[in-house]
Amino acid sequence: MAVPVEEAIAALSTFSLEDDQPEIQGPGFWVSAERGATTSPIEYSDVSAYRLSLSEDTKAINQLNLLTREGKEMSSVLYTYRSCVKALPQLPDSMKQSQADLYLETYQVLDLEMSRLCEIQRWQASAASKLAADMQRFSRPERRINGPTITHLWSMLKLLDVLVQLDHLKNAKASIPNDFSWYKRTFTQVSVQWQDTDSMREELDDLQIFLSTRWAILLNLHVEMFRVNNVEDILQVLIVFAVESLELNFALLFPERHILLRVLPVLVVLAASSEKDSESLYKRVKINRLINIFKNDPVIPAFPDLHLSPAAILKELSTYFPKFSAQTRLLTLPSPHELPPREAQDYQRHYLIINHIGAIRAEHDDFSIRFASALNQLVLLRSMDGADLEWAKEVKGNVYDMVVEGFQLLSRWTARIWEQCAWKFSRPCKDPVSTESHEMASFSDYEKVVRYNYSAEERKALVELVSYIKGIGSLMQKSDTLVADALWETVHAEVQDFVQNTLAIMLRTTFRKKKDLSRILSDMRTLSADWMANTSKPDSEMQHGGEESRANFFYPRPVAPTAAQVHCLQFLIYEVVSGGNMRKPGGLFGNAGSEIPVNDLKQLETFFYKLGFFLHILDYSVTVANLTDLGFLWFREFYLESSRVIQFPIECSLPWMLVDHVVESQNAGLLESVLMPFDIYNDAAQQALVVLKQRFLYDEIEAEVDNCFDIFISKLCDTIFTYYKSWAASELLDPSFLFALDIGEKFSIQPIRFTALLKLTRVKLLGRTINLRSLITERINKVCRENIEFLFDRFESQDLCAIVELEKLLEVLQLAHELLSKDLTLDSFSLMLNEMQENVSLVSYSSRLASQIWTEMQNDFLPNFILCNTTQRFVRSSRVPTFPVQKPSVPHAKPNFYCGTQDLNSAYQSYARLHSAFFGLPHMYSIVRLLGSRSLPWLIRALLDHVSNKITTLEPLITGLQEALPKSIGLLPFDGGVAGCIRIVQEHLNCWQSKSELKIDALRGIKEIGSVLYWMSLLDIVLREVDTSQFMQTAPWLGLTPGVDGQIIQFQDSGDSPIISLFKSLAAASTSNPSFSNPSSLRVLSRQAEAADLLYKSNINAGSVLEYSLAFTSAALDKYCSKWSVIPKTGFLDITTSKDFYRIYSGLQMEYLEEAVQVQPSHHGMLGDSVAWGGCTIIYLLGQQLHFELFDFSHQVLNVAEVEVAGITPAHKNSHSLQGLESLLEAMKKARRLNNHVFSMLKARCPLEDKQACAIKQSGAPLHRIKFENTVSAFETLPQKGA
Repeated sequence: MAVPVEEAIAALSTFSLEDDQPEIQGPGFWVSAERGATTSPIEYSDVSAYRLSLSEDTKAINQLNLLTREGKEMSSVLYTYRSCVKALPQLPDSMKQSQADLYLETYQVLDLEMSRLCEIQRWQASAASKLAADMQRFSRPERRINGPTITHLWSMLKLLDVLVQLDHLKNAKASIPNDFSWYKRTFTQVSVQWQDTDSMREELDDLQIFLSTRWAILLNLHVEMFRVNNVEDILQVLIVFAVESLELNFALLFPERHILLRVLPVLVVLAASSEKDSESLYKRVKINRLINIFKNDPVIPAFPDLHLSPAAILKELSTYFPKFSAQTRLLTLPSPHELPPREAQDYQRHYLIINHIGAIRAEHDDFSIRFASALNQLVLLRSMDGADLEWAKEVKGNVYDMVVEGFQLLSRWTARIWEQCAWKFSRPCKDPVSTESHEMASFSDYEKVVRYNYSAEERKALVELVSYIKGIGSLMQKSDTLVADALWETVHAEVQDFVQNTLAIMLRTTFRKKKDLSRILSDMRTLSADWMANTSKPDSEMQHGGEESRANFFYPRPVAPTAAQVHCLQFLIYEVVSGGNMRKPGGLFGNAGSEIPVNDLKQLETFFYKLGFFLHILDYSVTVANLTDLGFLWFREFYLESSRVIQFPIECSLPWMLVDHVVESQNAGLLESVLMPFDIYNDAAQQALVVLKQRFLYDEIEAEVDNCFDIFISKLCDTIFTYYKSWAASELLDPSFLFALDIGEKFSIQPIRFTALLKLTRVKLLGRTINLRSLITERINKVCRENIEFLFDRFESQDLCAIVELEKLLEVLQLAHELLSKDLTLDSFSLMLNEMQENVSLVSYSSRLASQIWTEMQNDFLPNFILCNTTQRFVRSSRVPTFPVQKPSVPHAKPNFYCGTQDLNSAYQSYARLHSAFFGLPHMYSIVRLLGSRSLPWLIRALLDHVSNKITTLEPLITGLQEALPKSIGLLPFDGGVAGCIRIVQEHLNCWQSKSELKIDALRGIKEIGSVLYWMSLLDIVLREVDTSQFMQTAPWLGLTPGVDGQIIQFQDSGDSPIISLFKSLAAASTSNPSFSNPSSLRVLSRQAEAADLLYKSNINAGSVLEYSLAFTSAALDKYCSKWSVIPKTGFLDITTSKDFYRIYSGLQMEYLEEAVQVQPSHHGMLGDSVAWGGCTIIYLLGQQLHFELFDFSHQVLNVAEVEVAGITPAHKNSHSLQGLESLLEAMKKARRLNNHVFSMLKARCPLEDKQACAIKQSGAPLHRIKFENTVSAFETLPQKGA
């Protein structure tokens, strides 16, 4: 069954094609129309139907309009003309024989351009002749034809304006005479062999005179005007009409006003140079009125980069029109460059937008609110059935008033931009200051009038005004279809109310006895009254209202008058007011000599002006497009020619200057308007293709847009990235610290709304639709990866202590990524991080960061850092490293690769400096968090392999020291005292004098082993805290609780954990509930909960990294146990001949302590406490702790010292021989305390009771080391280094 049309339309109306994309671009006009309702589409052919005897006038209007259109095309040709001579090749001397061929080809190229100039010459002669003939036709004293009408006057003015602009262009284009001289020269060369070239030479001579004579078009027009009959009357009518229109703002839109301003000085010159008494002009128009008009507008826009000055035109034309040279008052007007400083300042305040932007902003805000309110009322009206007619009329009338006000605002604002540009072109910057480093920079004229002629505040104001124009234009253009009926009905009602009510009253009162005027009013009613919409008011109102209430009532009809009807109505009103007398004093609606009452004259004047605006209202879309067209801001053809360059750089392009200013200034209020200047490129491209009809201009615009948009995306993304990085860095600062120092404002970030820009998926640019969101996303992804790469490069150029800074900067970047991800669909940060770490593969346990940490530890940390056991920190040794570490230089980048702003960078650098001189627990936390559970085992295995390798490296060193020891080393005697004991020890160790390198290498090897093991103890502390935190989070779900003795207790003796029970109960409930749509999903979740339960429970009883490292080291020592822990041959404890490892380490420690005290006081700072950790760990794992504590040289010396001190009387205490040995003894005590601390820790973390009970039994027999299966191969479950 077919669906009724009404239902189909209603169904379609429910669909919404809108999305949440913000409107921060200008209106997009997809369909262009060359001619709109402001001109008659049928060339006023319907005027004859009204029988007003306007056939001559109509014919003249059509002819002038046709000439105007042709003249605009000629102007486009001249404006876009570029010198062809510059592109001509120059032949070298070796090719002079081809000179004739070059001349011929040059002539063929230039002939095409010169033919266009000849066409312009012929057209201007024809146009001047026809315009003069038209003026003469209506200037006869015995004038018997109706006219000229107001439309006719406008046609004359527009054609005269085209002629003035054409003449001005011809005067300004210096390349045209230059090209013509080349053309004439080549013509002379190539025409030698031609015949009958006289006519061509005559044409060339005429063209040369035309091109070389300034104001040739106006001079020709003057000759044509006064050839047969004087035209003073019509010239004076045009002058009066122009002056009155400018004074009364009858020029409704700015293009009409600019036309009047451009032609008025030319009209004055033509009228004043007539053969008759020129003073008659100043009887109708006082000269002060002209002077005021010329003073109010000293510069007038003509072309995008060309302006006219009335004063300059008058002065220059006075030399060509001798009679006008007597007008001294007009000739003394100053040109723009001649203005006194005070007057120039006054004009500058008038022309510069920055001085009016406050009022413009208030107008914009007020109009936006009221226009939106009017549209809401209209939408409400359309949704109601049977609404009150009076209320409906009021709502639609309000919409009409708002549209008129909107057009006037757009016209006024766009005119301000035109006039400011003209003022800037007339007042170039005198002392431009370049931001570049060129000392003797030369500036082109265009740079002086554009690039360096706009201050930052002026650019801001211009961007704001462009945004207002495009925003209001977009708002009005979007409501086109919504307001169309309301506008047409209101126009219809205005016309019908005037012709049926107002004119009816006038006919009954004022014009009742004036038959001629009554006939004109009746004609007005006849040609425009819509009697079909007329209906009388109810009788009750007629009875109470009396005579004044006898007005007709109209039903609303969206039937607007045609252009011909408006044209005829204006003519008839003009006839009524002037009585057909062009010489009527007082102007068009002046009351001098008129018999019409003031009130009636005012009503006629009001309706007359409304008629002029009706056509713009009916041509709604074209009017909006014309009023919001800002393409003129790009064109620079005149300055390209004067500067002799092919094209200016984009830094000189005003649209790009505005975009760049918005991005660079980071003004939160302007940022959403950053795309508005790109609409200037859209308008310029439309002008290039449709108006100027030049493809090369469009190509230049397109090339500039491509370049500018790429730079814009780059700069915008940098700004966005910088803002979000700064926001993230500010959020991560400690708020209590900032509050305590009261410096929160310094590090706070002012909010900027990027949301609108980040939502844009359709940016209209030169007919293309660009997904801005996608481009920004792609760029931000790239910048994030580059930032991670930079942070890794920076870390690789520093030591291991920079790991805290790396983690902090990565944390800032991650938070910035998280904030950006709220508006953009970015790649996962973990994916980017793994990608930059080259850790994407599932079977890769290493990573770039882990490899760098391992390399740094191997090459710099272990050899050059020493341990301070008291502070639990590693610090860099003061010893100059034997092999300096070669590192890349620290890379430099923009501040946004750190923390955004300079202040935040300084704050975070201060934080990083706190951790840059040591390595401790904060650094270990950073390593654990950055490497995670995937790469950390690889690093652990690499370090343990390093320990194993170091033990292997130590074996020959220890063997060499063992061989050098004396065969017998007994216990130190007590009778020799401390000094004697030290002497004995030194005698024993003198055998190592030749083994200094072995001793140093052995100490370094032991130090590195100790550093690794202590590093593992720090890692163990951190991992235990991490495991505890994870346990606290997962224990309630797994049904676990910690016991009193630290053991884990399951508080459910049997059954499943809480998480499994929860999902099982949900799955059972969903199965029993038939209304549940997908019970299988909960069963899947239940199985996944069981898997999670097993996974987390298996990770709870994680082992200790330190215990694992000690076990690994013990297994590595098994290989050398027979050499470093020899079983006595006698079966009893060997005291004198033992050369086990403890004896070697005891000797090394003794010499090390002596050197630290006597030879180099800072020597201890070169090795630190890592030696004790390494040596004691090896001793402990070899089972030699008790041997070491019994036979260690420093232990024995300290025992002797204790006995010696106990036997000294107080009287001899100060003079005793211990003086001078206190430092050594104190160092020995510190070493003993450190050794005891290490041994106690080892006993707690790696007890050996199950491997070796006691070193000596009570019977005196030793208990040797028990062999057990614990080798390096037992640790192959870990990932291998290099995997």
